[in-house]
Amino acid sequence: MSGDIGQPPVRPAERPLATRTSDRGAATRVALLDAAKETFVTSGFAEAGVTDVVARAGASVGSLYHHFSGKADLYLTLFEEFQKRQALRTRQAVQEARAAGETGPMPQFLAAARAYLEGCLAERDLAALFLRGDAPPGFEVVMRERLRQWARRTAALFEHEDALVLVVTGALAAVVQEVTLSDDPAEARRMAEDALRIIGNIRQP
Repeated sequence: MSGDIGQPPVRPAERPLATRTSDRGAATRVALLDAAKETFVTSGFAEAGVTDVVARAGASVGSLYHHFSGKADLYLTLFEEFQKRQALRTRQAVQEARAAGETGPMPQFLAAARAYLEGCLAERDLAALFLRGDAPPGFEVVMRERLRQWARRTAALFEHEDALVLVVTGALAAVVQEVTLSDDPAEARRMAEDALRIIGNIRQP
């Protein structure tokens, strides 16, 4: 860092060509993912075509295959990035609950669950896309593995009370499905709060 002292700042126009190219590539990738989301939500995965995505993105078929292996890769990338945002939401919620003095596993679990459900409502079209069953072949395996990971994290929170973990994760998975696919966001939020209140009354054996 000390070697930069006294050197004039580099203006954006003076950035190396590789950096500018990389920026364009990143922008194209984002545009393709946004277009894929809109196309899949509107037409469904099975009916959507690569040409639909690139037309909506204002890109070329070649650029799509530069960034992704195909339509299924676009779908799976949308899913993984959604899950990363959801993981960030739930981690922040648990941290805030702990900072507020919540030490028990159930209040922390409920804080994370509420944040996850809020994320589903905030990105409702995308969350619903992953629950409707119109997905690439093998996606159900990805979903099952995600559920197992979630159960393992919950098991650690509840000190491996297996029966309790089975009940609360199963109940929350059902709530996520119903809330995300509901046609009425206000009713979905009310149902989510009612369900979380019921889950919160479950006691460890």
